[in-house]
Amino acid sequence: MASIEYLATGRRKRSVAKVRLVSGKGEIIVNNKPIDEYFPRETLKMLLYQPFQIVGITGKYDAIITVNGGGLSGQAGAIRHGIARALVNLNPDFRAKLKKEGLLTRDPREVERKKYGQPKARKRFQFSKR
Repeated sequence: MASIEYLATGRRKRSVAKVRLVSGKGEIIVNNKPIDEYFPRETLKMLLYQPFQIVGITGKYDAIITVNGGGLSGQAGAIRHGIARALVNLNPDFRAKLKKEGLLTRDPREVERKKYGQPKARKRFQFSKR
């Protein structure tokens, strides 16, 4: 008997995460590596477990994730968004809890583009009157 998969896509900054939830022991595998190997910071790991803790099903589903683009922080945010969306596919009753915590909303913040005549988006070169 094949187990049922729940698929979802999460996004944050420039990162895109494809999340696959399968019944299991609660393991999270990111790009064929265990979570501890992929994310060095403890805060990023906590971010990934957040949706499971909110709905109270920690340790019942494995998450197999493919993520690309952006840095580690953006990737962790994208994965969290994807896991939350996959949990809603799993059980629509979870939607209210996840929405209340703001996990279903795609964070729209992006890096502002660099402007010409300036070293960064808003920073300016030193002004000299004379």
